[in-house]
Amino acid sequence: MGNKSRERVYGGSVRASAERAAEARKVADRLACEAWNQRMLAFQGPAQPSPALADALNAGYMYLEVKCLGCETNQAVALDVVRRSKMTPIHELERYLRCKDCSEVRRYPYKRSHLVALRRTKISASDPPSHWWPGER
Repeated sequence: MGNKSRERVYGGSVRASAERAAEARKVADRLACEAWNQRMLAFQGPAQPSPALADALNAGYMYLEVKCLGCETNQAVALDVVRRSKMTPIHELERYLRCKDCSEVRRYPYKRSHLVALRRTKISASDPPSHWWPGER
């Protein structure tokens, strides 16, 4: 009756291992998102393979920057409100994105968008849109 429970004997090491695993997943997700961003910004693609929505959110990337090929505007799409499974790869969102301004002008859903990069913050004056290559304006 005086034996220690398994929780007491092994509980600390199990919790420490779980914390290390969670930290390793976060680092792996961050590195996967950074590699995808580098590929998209340097070579303008290919968008496949891409990290999943859950991986991007876990790494701290809350927004997806998208460029409309019709009116040349950049928009930031919030990834936490996207109504898709969190296991959906980022590149599969491209076919669902529509430019509101171009759709109003043409009077039908205009779907010519291009994925640019994952972002931690929204596009603003202090954090401008990403450039695909150094000479782009």
